[in-house]
Amino acid sequence: MKLRILGTGTAAPSLERASSSYLLSTRTGNVLIDAGPSVVRRLLEFGYGLNDIDVIALTHFHPDHTVDLVTFLFACNYGERRREKDLILIGGRGIRSFFRRLARLYPWIEPIGYRLKIKSLPGGTMRLGSVSLTTLPMRHMSASIGLRFEEGASSVAFSGDTDYSPDLVLLAAGVDVLVAECSFPEEKVEGHLNLASLLKVVREAKPGQVIMSHLYPQWGRFHGVLPPPLLLGADGMEIDL
Repeated sequence: MKLRILGTGTAAPSLERASSSYLLSTRTGNVLIDAGPSVVRRLLEFGYGLNDIDVIALTHFHPDHTVDLVTFLFACNYGERRREKDLILIGGRGIRSFFRRLARLYPWIEPIGYRLKIKSLPGGTMRLGSVSLTTLPMRHMSASIGLRFEEGASSVAFSGDTDYSPDLVLLAAGVDVLVAECSFPEEKVEGHLNLASLLKVVREAKPGQVIMSHLYPQWGRFHGVLPPPLLLGADGMEIDL
């Protein structure tokens, strides 16, 4: 598997960080994790077209993780080349009603010429060809899920937005790479991790590497030292698993 960090930002607009989003390339195909503002543009910047995406997985439904889903689906119908191959959309509890509400507002995103398969996976495991995907509920909103992908001996987990929880520790346990939200260095906001709470997850789950994402502007004023295996994420990073 190969991981491309498309964005490491938040709802706070930034020229340096697009909204948190990731592209996971596997032997089966390409998975887009979250689709907030600027994500479709980011895909193009890194050489990927919309038809290169086989699966979209949403960690939750807040706008900074979902608004470019409309852009993506609209372009599948009316872009330079109309989409023909199936697309899988995965989310937590309420994903089907979320899409239905979007389609009522934007009827032009209803698939033309391809099948959109919507999968609700609020907790459990499913196969995506050569990849096993496991989800667990996260502490952020009722629809929030964390994602863990395993292919062969490689594994990567995505926390989405979340507070500390035993499910987050379980999701990240022994994983090669954990992509974890860490909204603030010191400030603690309910439903989000800061450096102290993320370090607690790391001590208990023991991931091999941690890429910190969903970074608010306060990180620009951080002058501390991050202990291994923590690494401050940046848009465009690429990791082989």
